[in-house]
Order: sequence, then structure tokens, then C-alpha cells
Amino acid sequence: MNEKTKKIVMASLLTALTCIATMIIKIPSPLKGYLNLGDCIVLVSGWVLSPLYGFLAAGMGSALADLFSGYVIYAPATFVIKGIMSLVAFYGLKFLSKKGNKTFGFVLSGITAEIVMTAGYFIFEGFLYGFVPSAVNIPANGMQGLTGVIIGISIMKILEKSGIKFK
Repeated sequence: MNEKTKKIVMASLLTALTCIATMIIKIPSPLKGYLNLGDCIVLVSGWVLSPLYGFLAAGMGSALADLFSGYVIYAPATFVIKGIMSLVAFYGLKFLSKKGNKTFGFVLSGITAEIVMTAGYFIFEGFLYGFVPSAVNIPANGMQGLTGVIIGISIMKILEKSGIKFK
């Protein structure tokens, strides 16, 4: 199998995993959205794929979950927000890994990506519902983000210990 085919297969797998992780546990949030576990796979997509493939896997998987779950109005924003999260995770890890400790790179790039997610949904929901009401989702999105970082790093540690190599 050539290198491009491997990238497409891995991106497809992570797209499906993102969608499933997002849909498997959905806790309604105060403003018509929902909390989920998809962020851990969004981060993993950024950490293991190239920027383009990571963006597409994270964005498409998350947006598909919104579409399948009846949150159609969120799907376009989710595509962009989760795709950008993946880019932040990729470039954050790339920059911080040069500085030394890779675990620190996972933590800081993951937290930064989750801040982007929280801000992105605050802005999107602010235009939909008003900025004061949309502030109610900030703590819930923060908790979702923290969970995503912890589980995402755990997945990466398991993959590293299994001997799987990523570029």
C-alpha cells in the first residue's frame, strides 16, 4: 500500500471514530447543543495526521455526528471549529516537541485546542442566541475539553507504547 493510500485510510478511520465518539455519549447542554467524548479523537487526529487530513477527519467526523444527531444548525460551525482544533493540536505539538518533553507538548497543544473550541462555540452560539446566554455553555465546554485532553493523551500514550510510529 502506498503512502497516500495509508494516509487516506487513517484519516477515514479517524473520521469514523470521531463521529462515533461524538455520538456514543451525548449530554444536552443548556443552549441546545450537547457535550460528548469526540474531542479526544479530534486531538488524536491532529497529533497523528498531517494538517490537511487531520482538519478533514476532525471536522467531517464531528459535523457528521451533528447531522446524524439532529443538530444540523451546528454542523457547519462544528466542521470549522473541530478542524481548527486539529490544526492547533498539530502545530502546537510540532512546535513544543522541538522544545523537549512530548507529554508537555500533548498537554499544552491539547489545552490550547480546547480553548479554541470553547471560544468558537461561544462566538457561534453568541450570534445564534446572544452572547450573554451563550456564556452558560463555557464551563460545560471547558469540562468537555478537559476530558478530551485527558483521554486523548491516554490514547496517544497507549499508541506509543504499542510501538505504532507516526510522522
